[in-house]
Amino acid sequence: MVAWLEMATAASQPEDRPGELVSREELERYAEAVLHGCLGLRADDALIVQARPEHRDLVGALAESAYRGGARLVEVVYAEAGVRAARLRHAREEHLGTVAPWQLARARAELEPDTCSLTVLGEDERELDGVDPERVATDFRRTAQALRPFARASRQGKRRWTGLAWPTPEWASRVYPELEPLEAERLLARDLLHFCRLGPSDPPGHEGWKRHTARLLERGRRLTELDLRRLELRAPGTALDLRVPAGARWLGGPRRTAHGSVVAGNFPTEENFTSPEAASTEGTFRCSRPLSFGGRVIEGIRGEFRRGKLVRLEADREDDRRLLAATLDLDAGARRLGEVALVDRSSRIGQTGRTYFTTLLDENAAAHIAFGFGFDQARTPDEARGSRGVNRSALHLDVMVGTDDLEATGVTQDGRRVPLIRGGEWQVAHG
Repeated sequence: MVAWLEMATAASQPEDRPGELVSREELERYAEAVLHGCLGLRADDALIVQARPEHRDLVGALAESAYRGGARLVEVVYAEAGVRAARLRHAREEHLGTVAPWQLARARAELEPDTCSLTVLGEDERELDGVDPERVATDFRRTAQALRPFARASRQGKRRWTGLAWPTPEWASRVYPELEPLEAERLLARDLLHFCRLGPSDPPGHEGWKRHTARLLERGRRLTELDLRRLELRAPGTALDLRVPAGARWLGGPRRTAHGSVVAGNFPTEENFTSPEAASTEGTFRCSRPLSFGGRVIEGIRGEFRRGKLVRLEADREDDRRLLAATLDLDAGARRLGEVALVDRSSRIGQTGRTYFTTLLDENAAAHIAFGFGFDQARTPDEARGSRGVNRSALHLDVMVGTDDLEATGVTQDGRRVPLIRGGEWQVAHG
């Protein structure tokens, strides 16, 4: 790892543009991979990009690539983190969670077959330090409720969306506090290219990404063919048993939307996942990595499930536990699991040993579980109608439980035990 980091630092000095993070060619390659390797952008599509002002270089590259590809419109929505912090500190309680009519209109537009959207992450929520966790949770709950119909449509595959990341000075300095801000940004950008299979040792274009996601698809197919009915997760502090219903599918990599497009929702991704039966989870868990949520880095999350419901929740700090508990009171399904995702130690993200303070990356560093809504696409078409054990909620909150000692075991209908991950490594081939 050290040798790779040294190589990355040396490679991250764009000679012709000393203030930039990567070369123009690398930025364009990243944009092309997002639009054509994740979203499947087509001629006459509209593209909505949500980003932060610090992402202007990437947004410009995305617009260039989209219009070259025949897009009819690129709409950019910039979010300023300090505005959210101001609302949470000073808005009247009844105004928390307010969603503007134009936000709802944009959310409806994102469900159209010829519209796709990107969210560029790069958050650093330390500006929320000192904000009452109850106000943060209230704002989150009300916003989630207002957007619930659109979240439901998204998990049903009606939204062409990809989440990606790009450095900001504050975020990079949090990941690499030992470096000067610009060097931290450059190294974080190099990390992202490496995680997305766009590094100097990867194949040209986005061929490396295509090969990687094809392996995830194939492993998902093999896991589905096992027709597992139970799943056991064992790691330090974690002993969870979950039921997997007949007709469950294991997903990973790109998925076909309800409109027929093929979309990879996370860039990067390392996981294969499914939705367990909502009422099935039994046992205890302990998070192996901190969770960045609500402007906090929450350490030591642990708890217990009985009959599918979280009945005990702890964290190292009481304020953090209060924030999580208030968030998990969003609705009846928020204290049940909607997802279990397996990641082994071959994850390029996990191999760095760093916390990246954004779920997009941290959930792909290790196996994880998610409170809240599950995925209808995690059922075969014949089993997708009705609940079929898929959890319903306006929340989806991932917490990491995987370690290098993780053991994941599947149990078939006839009781055969199938090792899925042993010693942190996949035992199910990807083809």
